[in-house]
Amino acid sequence: MFFESLLLALALCVDSLAVSTATAFSSHISWRRGFLLAAVFGFFQGLLPLAGALIGVACERFMASIDHWIAFAMLAVVGGRMIWESFHKKGDTHKTNFADFRMIVVMAIATSIDAFVVGVGFGMYRSLSEILFIVAVIAVVTFLVSLSGVALGRRHIPIPERWTSFAAGCVLILLGTHTLIEHLLTE
Repeated sequence: MFFESLLLALALCVDSLAVSTATAFSSHISWRRGFLLAAVFGFFQGLLPLAGALIGVACERFMASIDHWIAFAMLAVVGGRMIWESFHKKGDTHKTNFADFRMIVVMAIATSIDAFVVGVGFGMYRSLSEILFIVAVIAVVTFLVSLSGVALGRRHIPIPERWTSFAAGCVLILLGTHTLIEHLLTE
């Protein structure tokens, strides 16, 4: 379960990596501000899938017979959107000035919406202990990846956002397919 959680976390934090790198690159933020940015991104990247999972848990009893299909569909849609956007984004949408804390929070929430949707899906078929473990992995990985993005941006090292988004989308689709196959084989 750790490897699956790690892959999920890495796929979900691609936007956080891109935003933290672009922010450090364009606004020359300090290490202190970069640490704050990474902490806020990690917090929301963990909080939103937890909120989504709680909604998924509440809906699980009504959808128990199709929960694996819903999880698959959500992961496939989010992954497909990431792949599509990797080839259709125009310009750099991440050149935002993180001058104040409110903007950091807004960007953290914006980069965590996908995690909320994915959380709804795994909330339908995971136990509470599994959900808490996955959420903790997502939060820690996002913090570390965002901090790495700050380091890259401060050194003026660009990341290939198109290909990282494409790879992340593929990982989410594969995780959704794995979930579907696993449940179909155990029925």
